[in-house]
This record gives sequence, C-alpha cells and structure tokens, in this order.
Amino acid sequence: MKKQVLMCAPFNTRSGYGDHARSIFYSIMDREDFEIKCVDVRWGSTPRNHLDPNIPKHKRLLDTFTDGQNIKQPDIYIDIRIPNEFQRPAKFNIGITAGVETDVVSPEFVAGCNQMNLTLTTSKFTRETFQKCAYDQMKDMPDGTKKSTGVLKVETPMGVLSEGIDTSIYKPIKDAGKSDDPFKKEIYDLIKESFVYLHVGQWGKGGYGQDRKNIAVMIKCFLQAFANQPSPPALLLKTNGANFSHLDKDDVIKKIQREKDKFKSADSLPNIYLLHGDLTLEQMALLYNLPKVKAMLSCTHGEGFGRPLAEATCCDLPVIATGWSGQMDFLNDKQSTLIGGTLQSVPKELIWKPILVEPSKWFCADEGDIIRKLRFFKKNHKKLKHQAKILGQVNRSKHSLETMKKEFNKILDNVISQIPETPQPMSLKLPKLKKKTETKAPAKIKLPKLKKVT
Repeated sequence: MKKQVLMCAPFNTRSGYGDHARSIFYSIMDREDFEIKCVDVRWGSTPRNHLDPNIPKHKRLLDTFTDGQNIKQPDIYIDIRIPNEFQRPAKFNIGITAGVETDVVSPEFVAGCNQMNLTLTTSKFTRETFQKCAYDQMKDMPDGTKKSTGVLKVETPMGVLSEGIDTSIYKPIKDAGKSDDPFKKEIYDLIKESFVYLHVGQWGKGGYGQDRKNIAVMIKCFLQAFANQPSPPALLLKTNGANFSHLDKDDVIKKIQREKDKFKSADSLPNIYLLHGDLTLEQMALLYNLPKVKAMLSCTHGEGFGRPLAEATCCDLPVIATGWSGQMDFLNDKQSTLIGGTLQSVPKELIWKPILVEPSKWFCADEGDIIRKLRFFKKNHKKLKHQAKILGQVNRSKHSLETMKKEFNKILDNVISQIPETPQPMSLKLPKLKKKTETKAPAKIKLPKLKKVT
C-alpha cells in the first residue's frame, strides 16, 4: 500500500524557499510507494507565479496541489518553512528549514522543531545554532512570582540536508564566451569592461549595513577600492526587491546613487550595472560562466545555506565572500577568498519576533578587508580561477541535486520503518486556497534591459 505524503511549502513563489521546496518535491516525485499531495502557501510578498503548466515537471507539481481541507491523516508530513510555522498533522512529521542567518534562534523556533519527529536544516551552521540555544521556561504563580518549569531546547532529532544544485544546468560552459544567446549579447553590449565582479541577492530593508546581504557596504567598498584607477573593473548587481517590480528597481537605483554620492570628490569611479528582475536557470548559469565575469562577490551578514554562492562554485566561478554561516559548508580559505570580520549585534530596529530576537548577532565584514580582498583578487585572479575549478569539482559532487535526492530518500526509507500503525492526533491549519480552473499558461515575463547606473 502506498504511503500518503502531504507537503506544505511556498512551491509557486519566486524565492529561495520556493527553489528549495521544488527541489525537495522533484527528489521524491517518482517514488512508486508514495502518493503525494502538496499545499502551496505564501512566502511574504514574493510573487506566486513561478510554476508553468506547460513545463512537464511544473505540471507534475501543480497536479498535486490541494487546499489541505478534509484530507485523511497522512503517513508522512513534510513542512518546508520556518519552524514557528511547522505543524504536525501526520503519523510522522518532518520539518525542513534554513533557520535564521544569525547566531541565535528564537524560543518559538526551538518549540517548532520539538513538535516535529525530525527536523532537517540546510547547513551544519544552522543545526549547530539550533542545538546550542536554550531558554528558561517560567510560569506565573498565584502569588505574583515566577517559577522555572525547566529549560526549552531542541530535544527531537535534527539532521542536515544540503540544498541540491542542479548540476545539469549549473556547470562550466566551455563556449559561454562564443555564445550568440541574446541574453549574453545584451550584457556584452552594455558592459565594456573585461573584468566584472558579480553580486546576486535581494536588497532588503534597512539603512547602511542593515540589509542582510550587506549590499550598500559592498558597493561603498568596491567604489573605494577602484576609485581614480585606470581601467577599473565593473560591478554587476543581479538583484531585486520583494516583488520584482519597477518600483523595486527604482529604489535599488536610488540606493546605488546614495553610495556613489559619498565619492563626489573622486575624479572617476568604476561603473556599476544593474540587472533587475527574474532570470531563467539557464540564464543564471550563463551569467556565472561569462568570461567577463571573474568572481562572485558577497559581503552577507549570514546565510542559512547561500544558494547563489553554491551555484556559482558549481560553475567554477571564483567566490569572494564572508567567512561565516551556512556558506562555509561549501567554501574554504584555500579555494575561495574569504572576507574577515566580527560578530555584532543585529540592530534593534531590525528585531522581528519570532524571526529575529535579541540578543542576536550576525557577521559584519571588515570594510578594510573587503577592499583588500577585492584588490588582491584583481591581481591574482588567474591563480584563484584554478583553485575555483578544484572547488567546483568537489561541490558538483557533494552538493548536487542528485546527491541531495539520494540522501533525502535514504532518510525517508528510514522514516517509513518508524511510522506508527495506529492513527495519531491530527491538526492542520492552512489557508483555504481557491480552486484553479484556468489552464492557460501565465503571461511570460519580459526581462528588463540592463541599465547603466550613472
């Protein structure tokens, strides 16, 4: 008899969690011993239009969608969200999360993990962060005092399941420079520089140094590193706001200009280019492989995993990144260029319970070291390219979609032996979704033109 599997995740969103959730589904969709149903949920304000019914894999996923109402208790439940959203409607419940990008997780996150039979994190860093956190549990007494009722800590099993990179797409492309792809031509027509640093990431809210990807600091350091220099490199930002809109794009342009305005006395500044909006997986892989693009640059405060960085390494692109958090599962100081810094408290205005709590700390890259590493890479990029090829070979094996698939199915095979025969208490509270009646393919997204920021 087939095992009934229910999955809950932001499958249709253009987000990192959406990418991860889809890869998890694809890794088990061909199991003949599973009957899978999926509940698609929102992920902040990110668009819910990724899945195209004209793409066979996408249609396979769309055909499993259910509103989660009036379904009998599944054997296995897989929840791919953050732990305070975890639920346990099944006989065996699995939570999969990237957690947070700081050194502390909230009590709500710990409690969320404890209600699951198994929690899988995307990196060793995330698992260790969860397992080290402990909170005193206090109870209000009738006399107005508080009494300790024990310590709240992770007490249920927790493992690591690395995100899987599709290495059939993210791999070295030998003829990338000769490609006549319109996307490549668009970039080459605009960017005349032969040496380009690339950054991929969403520019979040907050002032200077407060967005999680730390993009404003990165831009300032890049400008400072190569101001007033003959034939400087360029910086290409592949970014977006929360919803990929033109308003987001205008906001990013203003933020870039804000950093450039700090250098009004400079005789010349290196160029910064903006690529805003959604790209196909194939376009992203080509971007990582373009000969002009010499390195992936990230000054992030923290990552649960760091998918774009991992994708870049699988394409043999050298990486310059902060040396802390989830990306250290696939980066090292021998085959990548690591930026130093210190752990500092997350600004109070960014505290957002239960996502970010006091006294959380994250990594703040040393601005002087960012500048040094940018200049160092410029001088030594040929040698560092060779090291990146070694790292790429390792990561295409260790962090591939196929490797993740094998590992996850091994975990599920073990789970099957632990499923109770008798029904368990069931509770599933999910938003009611409208029934999809339209089969017409969604309108294709027109990619925005690259725009030189002046």
